[in-house]
Amino acid sequence: MLDIRFIRKNPGLVRENIKKKFQEDKLPLVDQLLELDQENRDTIQQAQDLRTARNAKSKQVGVLMGQSKKDPSKLEQAEALKAEVKADADRLAALEQREGELAEAIRKILLVIPQIIDPSVPIGPDDSANVEVERFGEAAVPDYPIPYHTEIMESFDGIDMDAAGRVSGSGFYYLLGDIARLHEAVLAYGRDFMIGKGFTYCIPPFMIHGNVVEGVMSFADMESMMYKIEGEDLYLIGTSEHSMIGRFIDQIIPGEKMPQTLTSYSPCFRKEKGSHGIEERGVYRIHQFEKQEMIVVCKPEESMEWYDKMWRYSVELFRNFNIPVRQLECCSGDLADLKVKSCDIEAWSPRQQKYFEVCSCSNLGDAQARRLKIRYRDENGEACLAHTLNNTCVAPPRMLIALLENNLQADGSVLVPEVLRPYMGGKERLIPKA
Repeated sequence: MLDIRFIRKNPGLVRENIKKKFQEDKLPLVDQLLELDQENRDTIQQAQDLRTARNAKSKQVGVLMGQSKKDPSKLEQAEALKAEVKADADRLAALEQREGELAEAIRKILLVIPQIIDPSVPIGPDDSANVEVERFGEAAVPDYPIPYHTEIMESFDGIDMDAAGRVSGSGFYYLLGDIARLHEAVLAYGRDFMIGKGFTYCIPPFMIHGNVVEGVMSFADMESMMYKIEGEDLYLIGTSEHSMIGRFIDQIIPGEKMPQTLTSYSPCFRKEKGSHGIEERGVYRIHQFEKQEMIVVCKPEESMEWYDKMWRYSVELFRNFNIPVRQLECCSGDLADLKVKSCDIEAWSPRQQKYFEVCSCSNLGDAQARRLKIRYRDENGEACLAHTLNNTCVAPPRMLIALLENNLQADGSVLVPEVLRPYMGGKERLIPKA
């Protein structure tokens, strides 16, 4: 969310940014906002002038009432002024009501005007214009077939989607045996990997209030992703970033405690609306999964440095699992409205012979901090808006697809990456049941 003062001074820049995001339908909102803002400022000034005049008249009434004991004509003047004070109070009440209406109208527009993107973001209308920046590891295709990921899991008696369908419907699954254990090993390693990078481990609430939802994401994203608890002001989180950033709502963080670097575990719940192709079935797009996340709340001058660190942590982690990856820079049209800059880390799929998204690293600038009033004390003691960043550490459903495909052997066994073996009881290889 942009500062209204910034929009006043830079309306052209705001319009140009909207065009870069291919959201021309939002261009009229800038003029609407400026008109509402001018009316709001005029209304505030009128109300202030009226308060000043009312206070002066009220004092004069007191003086006249005191003088009326000696001069009865003063009483008539005092009564006339009282009537004026009453009329001023009625007018002031109307102005204050209008102030509230204007403030709410301004807030609603500010919530949908996109954040100013970083100059380095490539310009394009959608994800087809995202730009590959760098590859890490050799994207190999073995000379033996790679089955679909659920078939690999089934060979270990590791998944039951039919039973999950009967119990919960489509988009759910049971994980069993070595596959379930591998799932938890990935999460445990991701936790310890981030702790090793100096991050503090955290388990957050899995439900949040509506004002926190509004603070961390756009309304369109909320409608397409979030599950609401019926009859309560509570939403199931779609990622632990939501409640982790919400932790700092209305807080002023001491400067010496910046940056805040946190890694959080949570289950995640998503509607995942819309139909998807065959490659997004199985456990690729599901309504419930678990994830290890990384969160940074820092000073503005540090945020781009943290952005680079965070996506490189993802690359390092995936390479430790013997998974080739690439970094894909998200273009302007593929950025959510709150994001300043974002990139995806994509893992190699030897079965599909292409890369697919497994991590998303985002710098949101001061957008979330402005909505949630997250501030810190600078060296002069001033309260300043912080910057917030987030990145997927590991989300095992997709991680499992990449891990199984890239470590599958010709005999159907799967090599357990060395870093995961301590979490698997020392097991070096998964052997199919059949």
